[in-house]
Amino acid sequence: MPKKPSPKSGTQTSAERSTGSGKASARFTDDERAAMRERAGELKKAARSGEASEADAVLAKLAAMPAPDRALGERLHAIIMTNAPELEPKLWYGMPAYAKGGKNVCFFQAAQKFKTRYATLGFSDKAALDDGHMWPTAFALKDLTAADEARIVALVTKAVR
Repeated sequence: MPKKPSPKSGTQTSAERSTGSGKASARFTDDERAAMRERAGELKKAARSGEASEADAVLAKLAAMPAPDRALGERLHAIIMTNAPELEPKLWYGMPAYAKGGKNVCFFQAAQKFKTRYATLGFSDKAALDDGHMWPTAFALKDLTAADEARIVALVTKAVR
């Protein structure tokens, strides 16, 4: 199939090739693109300042969240750091994450991050949560009860084995 020339340059742009209409691709939402830009900034900042400030960056990110997300995030941070002190806090796409050996094990996604009705505690494939052939890797959070906290402690403890 021949390329459709761009009106200005005579060649087709990647957006024109992917959509065929000359309109920008709608593959990512504005929020997703903002998260990617935020991640690029985090990587640049980490390269300049070293890893000692990662924990401070996570605490600052949590402190800047709106009240419901902040309370959940701060409580999760305390639970994770108390029960899995080997995990290193870091920012990942603008979200607090916890890594072991440089690989993310779990993360907290605030509800306001992508304008959802609940926050999320997610686990990566590096988390040792395997349970048969199918198991959950993300949990919706609206509030934390004592039972929820106990379940999170068990999940985080299992994840870092």
